[in-house]
Amino acid sequence: MSPLPSSQSVQIQQFYDKGLAHASYAIRCGRYVALIDPSRDPQPYYDFADEHDATIEAVIETHPHADFVSSHLEIAEETGATIYCSKLTKAAYPHQNFDDGDRLVLGTVELHALSTPGHSPDSISVLLIDDLGQTRAVFTGDTLFVGDVGRPDLRESEAVGGHQREHLAVQLYHSLHNKLLTLPPATKVYPAHGPGSLCGKTTSTELDSTIGKEARSNYALQPMTEPEFVRVLLEDQPFVPKYFGYDVLLNKQGASSFENSVRCVPRLQADEPLEPGVLIIDTRPAEQFKAGHLPSAINLQDGGKFETWLGSVVGPDEPFYLIADTRIALDTVIRKTAKIGYETNIKGALLTPPILPAVSLQVDVEDVRQHPEEFTIVDIRNRSEAAQALFPGTLLIPLPELRERAGEIPRDKPVLVHCAGGYRSAAGASILVPLLPGTAVYDLGEAVQEFQ
Repeated sequence: MSPLPSSQSVQIQQFYDKGLAHASYAIRCGRYVALIDPSRDPQPYYDFADEHDATIEAVIETHPHADFVSSHLEIAEETGATIYCSKLTKAAYPHQNFDDGDRLVLGTVELHALSTPGHSPDSISVLLIDDLGQTRAVFTGDTLFVGDVGRPDLRESEAVGGHQREHLAVQLYHSLHNKLLTLPPATKVYPAHGPGSLCGKTTSTELDSTIGKEARSNYALQPMTEPEFVRVLLEDQPFVPKYFGYDVLLNKQGASSFENSVRCVPRLQADEPLEPGVLIIDTRPAEQFKAGHLPSAINLQDGGKFETWLGSVVGPDEPFYLIADTRIALDTVIRKTAKIGYETNIKGALLTPPILPAVSLQVDVEDVRQHPEEFTIVDIRNRSEAAQALFPGTLLIPLPELRERAGEIPRDKPVLVHCAGGYRSAAGASILVPLLPGTAVYDLGEAVQEFQ
């Protein structure tokens, strides 16, 4: 990103992780750097500081994140930087409280804390004030996105505070209207997430904006009463992955070293016997998985959203084996697993073992088209996607719920699993095969496109 127009010595660098739709930031003023919401791997931030012969002085957490593990504690221990966060976080790691009225000097500029609860009760935004005293940018965390705002329903379980979504939605309404929308319209907006993040529902493809642009175009910022805002915000929110609450707690504690954690994952020989009853996550492409796989293995293919689906299908207390077809691929999925704090769940990581050919069940698409009543059709899309069923009599069970709800599926007919593009149906079919013994399970996959 280019320097701010009136402060040529200030640089804002965005680091974007497409897999988790997560944006973090380095703010550099001369030889001083402050980081905001860093991801699990700290190396890109170290490289940035080294490139500019600068030191990391501060790490700011806008809130304890639910969807990824932050490296704030590791960076502080490695560099001596101070961690800043809201006192409401009740962080277990050494830190400096950073709430309304608190300021941090970075070279010739200042970073000001702005308490903006709503997505979480401990959310803050960070104002960048230039050397002329002008507000140039705001780092909004999960309070304000481009085209959306943060969801307020992620802190309802007792483990993460027991905060009612309606109460947080009201807080968010006031944070937006009484805090962020009072900033100068030209203020740059740098959010913590972009398109595809499950921390919002309609996030734009753009990765930054301005207060003025959001005031004009963001659906959540249009004129409406507080009750109207709460209603609009709470409707059609996406599912909550199983790992979200776990990551909130882990981020309040502070995670261990990324590289050390990755190195500690047990690497097994391909022919080593695996403990019975432990989940097996096979990350190979669906075609390879269907050609042969270990019994009861779940096919979660490595791809753009592997971390999200892993943390949606597998619970934070479940150990599992991780399989890939090359050492490079295995290292990749281990690192992705660590981004959501699941690396300690890996009981062993191994290359594809000697496997028996799987029985490849084929379904005639025309048979399904002509006689859908002869199948139990399971739609594993999200509820918002499945508002209009593609087949009559479809049973809707979103993929994150499939393992727990497989018992609801009748076994008197062949079962046909479909989603929107094929990734989830491959995973869903692999989940159901061992859970529905004696019942034929078909993956309709991308054939669903023929029905649209």
